[in-house]
Amino acid sequence: MMAMKCTWPPDADEKNEKLKALIRSKFVEYLDRAEKLKEHLAKVQNEAVQNKGASGSTTKSADEGEESVDAETKKLRSGLSSVILSERPNVSWDDVAGLSTAKDALKEAVILPIKFPQLFTGKRKPWSGILLYGPPGTGKSYLAKAIATQSNSTFFSVSSSDLVSKWMGESERLVKQLFAMAREARPSIIFIDEVDSLCGTRSEGESEASRRIKTEFLVQMNGVGNDDQSDVLVLGATNIPWALDVAIKRRFEKRVYIPLPDLDARRRMFELNIGSTPCTLTAKDYRNLAEQTEGYSGSDIAVLVREALMQPVRRVMNATHFKKILGEGDKVYYTPCSPGDPAAIEMSWADVASDELIEPQLVLNDFLKAIHAVRPSVTQSDIAKHIAFTQESGVE
Repeated sequence: MMAMKCTWPPDADEKNEKLKALIRSKFVEYLDRAEKLKEHLAKVQNEAVQNKGASGSTTKSADEGEESVDAETKKLRSGLSSVILSERPNVSWDDVAGLSTAKDALKEAVILPIKFPQLFTGKRKPWSGILLYGPPGTGKSYLAKAIATQSNSTFFSVSSSDLVSKWMGESERLVKQLFAMAREARPSIIFIDEVDSLCGTRSEGESEASRRIKTEFLVQMNGVGNDDQSDVLVLGATNIPWALDVAIKRRFEKRVYIPLPDLDARRRMFELNIGSTPCTLTAKDYRNLAEQTEGYSGSDIAVLVREALMQPVRRVMNATHFKKILGEGDKVYYTPCSPGDPAAIEMSWADVASDELIEPQLVLNDFLKAIHAVRPSVTQSDIAKHIAFTQESGVE
């Protein structure tokens, strides 16, 4: 009020007693409202502190958790809900050819602690961070699917696109919420494919946003493995482990090399990829194919088999002659044959009814053609880099 008197310009209106009374009443009204607002805010803050103290435990029921998170957190969690595998991929250990070292490491870190928790007490603790590295196409992501199938854990499968946001500060909040959700749903596994795209080596030219994401990952991974997070495993996969930030690499306590498949693994891969397709290959043929595909990755062999599987289709398309084959109930079927076959009939695939064609069987020559068409995708220089990294920082 004194300030009002000092600053109010001395003009003719000041002499008007009615105007002066009106001004005084307005000031009193405004001051009274300000005091009431101050008391209300203090009361709200006090209630919030009391509610926070009463909540106690960090583990809450789903309903309580929903009420406690704010709108921003709900939005972030909603965006991350797609990374939780709701259905198991149905991949068994036997579906993964070879890779016994990696399988043992994952069983040691995930399966055994759940089945025999009494083994992991005191100083003996399961691994909290495992890095799978190796050339592309060797089965790192497939191993992750196997562990998602075999474990009774909540499985989070994330990539850089799930965690990188265009909005300032949102990426690190997404990382924080990912780990918070994993702790709430434990036992849980966070699988980060191509982890190098998120946690690459720090450099002077990198953006501030990238630096903050790495810092948040370091903070969160540093907590994994403690008593309140002992049931959370971070599983990373990368094709270029030497590009990982040194501090992030240290958080992955167990680093497992996933090499190119050996002879027995390649033979098994041919069997798995052919499956129940009609085929004349013998055990000797499978071994022959495995010997001729040294240097091929699991992905290369899958592509090679797909190429071979198309050969019978091409034989049908290119055939100029078909022969009759009697089926059940004397039903007549047709299959491609050479023009010199005694039973050959000159016709094309267009002349055969859709339910009268018998699929030609796969033969060894189909695979030999495919080997010439599909070459290995991994170079010797790539393999040399991985071997050097393994000798320095990894586990064979």
